[in-house]
Amino acid sequence: MKSKHVAVLLGGFSSERPVSLSSGKACADALEREGYQVTRVDVSRDVGSVLAELKPDVAFNALHGPFGEDGTIQGILEYLAIPYTHSGVLGSALAMNKEQAKKIAKSVGIPVAESKVVNRFAIQNKHPMKPPYVVKPVNEGSSFGVVIVHEGQSHPPQVIGSSDWKYGDTVMVERYVHGRELTCAVMGDVALGVCEIIPTGHSFYDYDSKYVAGGSKHECPAKISPNIYQKIQTLTLKAHQAIGCRGVSRSDFRYDDRHSENGEIVWLEINTQPGMTPTSLVPEIAAQAGHSFGDLLSWMVEDASCLR
Repeated sequence: MKSKHVAVLLGGFSSERPVSLSSGKACADALEREGYQVTRVDVSRDVGSVLAELKPDVAFNALHGPFGEDGTIQGILEYLAIPYTHSGVLGSALAMNKEQAKKIAKSVGIPVAESKVVNRFAIQNKHPMKPPYVVKPVNEGSSFGVVIVHEGQSHPPQVIGSSDWKYGDTVMVERYVHGRELTCAVMGDVALGVCEIIPTGHSFYDYDSKYVAGGSKHECPAKISPNIYQKIQTLTLKAHQAIGCRGVSRSDFRYDDRHSENGEIVWLEINTQPGMTPTSLVPEIAAQAGHSFGDLLSWMVEDASCLR
């Protein structure tokens, strides 16, 4: 039934607002083409009263970052009894917290990199682990605040302790894993294809690689052996289910095949609100599996519910 009224939640007030505006516009435009009645809601602090008055049939969550994908907006939608897309309160909160998500992944046998969570001021003068390592905010997405400390670097990056740092005082320090960047999406209870991300002119898959046209090359499907391909799919679905995700999610991996084809596979994180911009990965992976952008979004709207 395509006459449903869908409120597309976009924008918001996290550092990922520009990404959400782009995702939300793409989704709203596509859903209108699919025949849905669409209202675009640029989310602010009064979103509860706006939605209570609007009374949509479904809320399509196109928010990114804190508030949008950490269980907060999900809780508001539960309270208002408005069916919504993507993961629920608990799955969203767990996935957004990199430390908790890694603990759960590790507990079900998914390989993760050694890491520790520290206060950013505690690592100003002394390396928290032997370089190379990565410092990342515990609750951010889109590679915001990610700093790579290279082998041979004499001291920790000074930006972590500076007043310019705006990603909270708690950071995760994680062993840097060499290798190829692979990602895999889940749609419902099915792991879709595996895609390799090759940053062009960037040292890693940073913000510009993700959202600037030409910032990265996507190899879909990834050119890896069938057994590695299948293993990535299995681990992706396992992470999605263990963390309690729903709808669509995407897991990111490193695959170090420098020394052998089997190499080392390391799960990095799960994204419960993957980007839906023109350069985003999930629409591309879904297309590879035969789902057009409109089909993917329609499926997500029809999959929407409360108590997720």
